[in-house]
Amino acid sequence: MSAPSTEGKGLDRLRLKGFVRKEWLQVLRDPSSIIVAVVLPLFLLFLFGYGVSLDAKHLPLAVVMETSAPEAHDFYASLKATDYLIPETVPTRAAAETMLREAHVKGIVIMADDFGPKLQAGTAAPIQVLVNGTDGNTARIMQGYVQGAWNAWLTQRGYAGHAAPASRIEVRSRVWFNETLDSHKSIVPGLIALIMTLIGALLTALVIAREWERGTMEALLTTPLTKTELIIGKLVPYFGLGMGGMAVSVTVALVLFQIGYRGSFLVLILTSACFMLVVLGFGLMVSTLTRNQFAAAIVAITGTMMPALLLSGFIFDIRSMPAVVQVVTFIVPARYFVEILKTLFLAGNVWSIIVPNTLALMAMAGVFLTITFRATRRRLG
Repeated sequence: MSAPSTEGKGLDRLRLKGFVRKEWLQVLRDPSSIIVAVVLPLFLLFLFGYGVSLDAKHLPLAVVMETSAPEAHDFYASLKATDYLIPETVPTRAAAETMLREAHVKGIVIMADDFGPKLQAGTAAPIQVLVNGTDGNTARIMQGYVQGAWNAWLTQRGYAGHAAPASRIEVRSRVWFNETLDSHKSIVPGLIALIMTLIGALLTALVIAREWERGTMEALLTTPLTKTELIIGKLVPYFGLGMGGMAVSVTVALVLFQIGYRGSFLVLILTSACFMLVVLGFGLMVSTLTRNQFAAAIVAITGTMMPALLLSGFIFDIRSMPAVVQVVTFIVPARYFVEILKTLFLAGNVWSIIVPNTLALMAMAGVFLTITFRATRRRLG
């Protein structure tokens, strides 16, 4: 069964307009599409935005003071003043080590009985820091917090010069782009890319497969629609839904999470449109090849969600991955969009980052849509 061949003809605007209108009405009648495009982004933003943080705060810390020197009590007071540590005095080293072993505390600070004299003389660092290394990331953060608190206390009390009498080098640090080192400012832009990857692929992954399962594809094949018109008609409504979901996600990031934005909104719209074509094209390609909603959904989720979560730089730094895995990340579309979003939100219009990543997205969109076009048949079987 087949329709009269129309592959050689150009686009019929009136026919395409009618088909797009029909698809829009079908989308509006299907509440699942609205849920995926609007409700799911909000749910994931709240879940990840409030539930995931790379900032370690309120870390329990055991403090062993084997001296009654006033400097020791003064340093302990400065530890209590920070939001990142919860210090607790412990009478002996053995008791502190037991607490560390049983995970009641994340670290130990020991001030020996010669704390005061050594501090005054500046002969050696008078504190010892022990951390629980079962979680390497938290251990490094704990070390950094204690070291930062110690350096700040030395400077405030005028001991810095005594602690390093031979050094005349003054170190001044400055953080660019995320001055407060708030992990939410880097997580939320990456989270937007993750959400748009998921909803974009899901929106179209079920489209063609649903048509085949319901038998409505046969009716479409009897119409004079060309393959190009069929693909465009299927993409346009879900492209609009996806960009609407993107707008909702960005609004929540700016208003609710107070992330801030330094780039051009026009650039954000254009790059988001490129990325949306990539994920919609991938979903449509999977849907066309599988012709089964369940299989299409599984392939779409595993082919987009997991790579976007693990291999896009959303959470894990790509440069710290093995060389083979770094090569694999180049075929993950979310990698490029995460880089674009972080740049636009935190740094601004850095064209040396935006342009090549956008070109990569455009190339990927072309590949997926080309495969979809070739896999789309105007006949049954």
